[in-house]
Amino acid sequence: MHNLKPMTALGADTPQIDQFDGLEISERPDFALASLSIRLGHDVQCAEQAKAYLGFDLPEPGQGHLSDPFSCFWMGPVQWMISAPHDSHEDLAVALKQAVGDAGSISEQTDGWCRFDLSGPGLTAVLERLCNVDLASLASGDARRVRLEHLGCFVWCLKPAEAVAVLGPRSSAASLHHALVGAAKSAL
Repeated sequence: MHNLKPMTALGADTPQIDQFDGLEISERPDFALASLSIRLGHDVQCAEQAKAYLGFDLPEPGQGHLSDPFSCFWMGPVQWMISAPHDSHEDLAVALKQAVGDAGSISEQTDGWCRFDLSGPGLTAVLERLCNVDLASLASGDARRVRLEHLGCFVWCLKPAEAVAVLGPRSSAASLHHALVGAAKSAL
């Protein structure tokens, strides 16, 4: 008999939520992630097939798209991160591979990343202490690759100047969480 149960990136049964005066930090284990890279010479075909599956064009550099059920942001040249609710899209990578076929390479990313959503009026003050992202310049869906403390992360704008998702390596979830909470305590 196996007594296996899912755990969050921070090692708990339930997601961690930290509240400060002017900021909430929420651990978000409820998203499936997959990366899409266009294979050489298949730019148009892959983009068309991805659009048919996702319902929108793949975003341009620095941009993203937020919708239901799929959201996406540009990660680098011909590469995107696709997100969907985990409960309804646990097999996101498989379904995306079926959609784009040999025109794109898909990698399952769900267990490779952790996600913390930050929201509230103290957001700018906290991010200014952690990384060089210009929050005021981000439109809804835009994403930036940043170094947050010593970690390579993405800051994904969920609502301009009000809410972002920070995605970082799952293996460093505790370090990332520590940095976010520490910055919130010193800023607020």
